[in-house]
Amino acid sequence: MPSKKEKWIDSLQLPKDVCMGALRVTLTGNSEAWIENYRGILEYTGERILLQAKTCQVCLEGTRLSIDYYTNEDMKISGNISALRYLRE
Repeated sequence: MPSKKEKWIDSLQLPKDVCMGALRVTLTGNSEAWIENYRGILEYTGERILLQAKTCQVCLEGTRLSIDYYTNEDMKISGNISALRYLRE
């Protein structure tokens, strides 16, 4: 069930990632991922990267995964990405 804030944002056709801090994942093929609005890194190996977002966790799985760049708001992950999963808490 959407909140009042979410309904208001939808009615004004505003982007949720900007207004609500929603997680944004952009994939370039299976070799790069840009993650925006994450909260923290929970697990980091060459085969699995688990991130905490505001309302869920996101898990990238594959081989030779690496975090090439990160700040408090965004990061770039590269490697051979075979799966992307959203996990509810």
